[in-house]
Amino acid sequence: MAALIDIDLLRTFLAIAGTGSFTRAAEEVHKTQSAVSMQVKKLEDQVGRPLFDRGARQVRLTPDGLRLLDYAQRIVRLSEEAAAVFTEPALQGTVTLGVPDDYADRLLPRVLSAFARSHPHVELVVHCDQSSGLYRSIEKGELDLAIVTNCADLRSEVIRREALNFVGSQEHATHLADPLPLAVGPRTCAWRGIAQAALDSIGRRYRIAYTSPAAAALSSAVLAGLAVSILPESAIRPDMRILTERDGFPALPPCDIGFVRARQARSPIHDALAEHIVTRIGNLPSKLPDAAE
Repeated sequence: MAALIDIDLLRTFLAIAGTGSFTRAAEEVHKTQSAVSMQVKKLEDQVGRPLFDRGARQVRLTPDGLRLLDYAQRIVRLSEEAAAVFTEPALQGTVTLGVPDDYADRLLPRVLSAFARSHPHVELVVHCDQSSGLYRSIEKGELDLAIVTNCADLRSEVIRREALNFVGSQEHATHLADPLPLAVGPRTCAWRGIAQAALDSIGRRYRIAYTSPAAAALSSAVLAGLAVSILPESAIRPDMRILTERDGFPALPPCDIGFVRARQARSPIHDALAEHIVTRIGNLPSKLPDAAE
C-alpha cells in the first residue's frame, strides 16, 4: 500500500504553486526556505515524480505537479473544513465586506480563500465600490468591514503600502502617444487626480480617453492598447507594462491600503475576519506572481 501524503507537505506544495517562488512560499507557511525545499524533496520522493521545474525563470509546475494540484487543493480544503467544524462551531453567520473594484478580482481571492475554507459556515457578502463610498457605507452601518485605498483622508488603519504606477500594454506603444490617452476613474477617484497632477508637473500633454468606475473596463482599455492607466502593484495584470521615469513618466506617491470596521461589527465572527484580512494583506508579496515584470 502506498504511503499516505502528509497534509503539511501539500500545504507547502500549494504555497509554492500559488506564489511561484520557494522564498515567498516559505514566508506564507512560516518556514525557512531550506525547510520548504526539504518538504518538496520528501513529497517528490513519495509520489516518485518531479513536481516543479526549477530551471524556469519562475518556479513552475511540471505536468505531474499539475496533476497533483487539484488533489492537493481538495485534500487541504476538506481538512480545514473538517477542523473548523469541530474547533470553531460558533463561527457562523453573515458578514458584509466592502472592497474597491480595483482589488476585487486580484487581491480578494488570495485574501479570502483560506478564510472561506476554514470557516465554511460563514457567509461573506461582498460589495464593490470606490473607497469613499465604502467608507460612507461603514458609517451608515450598511457594511461590517471594508478595505479602502488612498486612505489619508479616511479614518482607517493602514495595513499595507504599495507602489502606484502608470501602466500600459506590453504589446502596444500607447505610452508614446501625444497627447497621452488616459483610462481613469470618475472625477472623485483619488488616483485620477494623482495621475493628472503628476503629468502636469512635467508638462506632459494628455487627454481623458476612457472614464469608468469599473477597474476591469479600464484594464481592458490598457491591454487593448487604447490608453495608459494608473494601478497599484497588486492590481497589475499579466501583459501590462509598468511605465517608469525611463519611459518619460513621473514617479507617483505610494498607495496606502486601509481597513475600516463598523461600530456594530464587534462579534467573534467579525473579529476573526478582521484579523485574517489584516494579517493576509500585510503579508502578501509586493508583487503578485502573475503580474508583469
